[in-house]
Amino acid sequence: MALTEKYKELIDLARTNNLLVNDAGNVLKIDGTVPTADIKDKMWDIYQRLDPQFRSNDVLLNVKAAVTEGGKVRVITQESRLNIRKGPGTDQPIVGKAEKGEIITLISKSNDLWWLVRDVDGEEGYCYAQYLEPVQ
Repeated sequence: MALTEKYKELIDLARTNNLLVNDAGNVLKIDGTVPTADIKDKMWDIYQRLDPQFRSNDVLLNVKAAVTEGGKVRVITQESRLNIRKGPGTDQPIVGKAEKGEIITLISKSNDLWWLVRDVDGEEGYCYAQYLEPVQ
């Protein structure tokens, strides 16, 4: 099955939001900026539904949310730095790290486990919510 068939729903959402979609044969690449974190989360939800364990490694979502919807959060890890991941899951690649005690921007609470954040370098990704606390 061609990637454009397999991921039709994801591609349709991407094109609706003016994202660049490139089918490179064995990898579908989606790049750009969406207007809200909800759309980015919806894209990841669709991807996970179509490839539940993200095992196919045939999609590269390089999508950022255009707006910051939340406030600041502090990293509250015990000893180590907090991983910032491309998608909501430990099976997703690490795209950055936040230091213990560092204050970063909360974009959205994707679900109870994973929050979408942006670090001080502008890197955007998902962190395990257990290691974040709101800053007053």
